[in-house]
Amino acid sequence: MDMKHTLLEALGIEIVENTAERCVAVMPVDHRTVQPFGYLHGGASVALAETAASAGAQNLIDHTTQACVGLEINANHLKSVKEGTVKAIAEPVHIGRTTIVYHIHIYDEQERLICISRCTLAVIKK
Repeated sequence: MDMKHTLLEALGIEIVENTAERCVAVMPVDHRTVQPFGYLHGGASVALAETAASAGAQNLIDHTTQACVGLEINANHLKSVKEGTVKAIAEPVHIGRTTIVYHIHIYDEQERLICISRCTLAVIKK
């Protein structure tokens, strides 16, 4: 899949592990992902969470007839980050015929939990 000219490229998001059981994505905390006070922007964390869930869901669908799209996402931001890299670990908690739900935990470089998210994806026909 070509990531050129996408939000992933703009934010520096990389998928580092992607299986049916979990997807791990990383993102730098830099000028692209911080808010004006220098802290990681909550929206960037949500983009990372949805990216990890959406990428993971690709392992669970039939690509010839189905696609996954975001239906709902929420996030609780628990700790702030000013530098380094953050890592999202997305694991499916419900794999249904029309929806897939992921829990996503985002950690800083010291493995401190900084964000908890839940993302519901709709499984649609192509």
